[in-house]
Amino acid sequence: MLFGALSMTDSKFDTAFFHPRYWLLWFGLALLWLLTRLPYRVLLTLGRALGALMFIAAASRRHIVTRNIELCFPQLSAEQRQHLVRENFAAMGIAFFEMAMSWWWPKKRLRRLVQVQGLEHLQAAQAQEQGVILMAIHFTTLEIGAALLGQQHTIDGMYRAHKNPVFDYVQRRGRERHNADAKAIEREDVRGMLKVLRQGRAIWYAPDQDYGAKQSLFVPLFGVQAATVTATSKFAKLGRAQVIPMRQTRLPKGQGYLIQIEPALENFPGESDEHDCLRINQWVENAILEHPEQYLWAHRRFKTRPEGEAKLY
Repeated sequence: MLFGALSMTDSKFDTAFFHPRYWLLWFGLALLWLLTRLPYRVLLTLGRALGALMFIAAASRRHIVTRNIELCFPQLSAEQRQHLVRENFAAMGIAFFEMAMSWWWPKKRLRRLVQVQGLEHLQAAQAQEQGVILMAIHFTTLEIGAALLGQQHTIDGMYRAHKNPVFDYVQRRGRERHNADAKAIEREDVRGMLKVLRQGRAIWYAPDQDYGAKQSLFVPLFGVQAATVTATSKFAKLGRAQVIPMRQTRLPKGQGYLIQIEPALENFPGESDEHDCLRINQWVENAILEHPEQYLWAHRRFKTRPEGEAKLY
């Protein structure tokens, strides 16, 4: 998920990070830091090359991406689907360098790459001391999008610590610098999330992944029944919060990034959890259709199946 851990100021260097078992990781991070000194368009080219290598080497991920695209775009020809799969791997390769850019590029250099539309919707909610669920989806530009938006507006986020403590430290330090006064909530801390919303803050939340059957409903996504969390409605109701959709996308020809923040959803929560989940999935569909190659298709979105239905992967 996004942002820091229990607070945005408790990332501390530990002398244990000097242990030899971490040396290879430190070497890799140093090499990546050096590569980020290159011009932006060169990094895009390197990212596409990395994506091509991933396409060849990551057979299991290639299967998941291919299967998802088959399920969601049956109208495409085999050649069109194969092209989309390759472009999706290119986007994932670019995302690797975007992650490093968001951690280490000077803020001024990053700001030159972003266009933000609809920031006034967040600002209006803040002026009214109204909590906001910033409803996002998992585009491959998620990491750099969070950094770019974090420079414009305080965003709190959900967090799960990385298993490798060195990587977790570097990742958190890179994220914290864009959002110095943000709070972070452990993913299972529902009370903490509601408290933040009731304080009139904005919290990043993405309901577009498969989190299992518990607390989910099956509603269509691209015509396929998908386990969809009902938490968005519950958090909005209990936290007395607006739900404001947003997405961040990579612009063509090295032009940078576009962050689009939409007006708050009206009459949300609605008449039922099922209606709300369907409404969310329809928004997700429309957002994906604008840039299908940039979506994180490597996630097994349809892993959880209705009772009695065969597995799709």
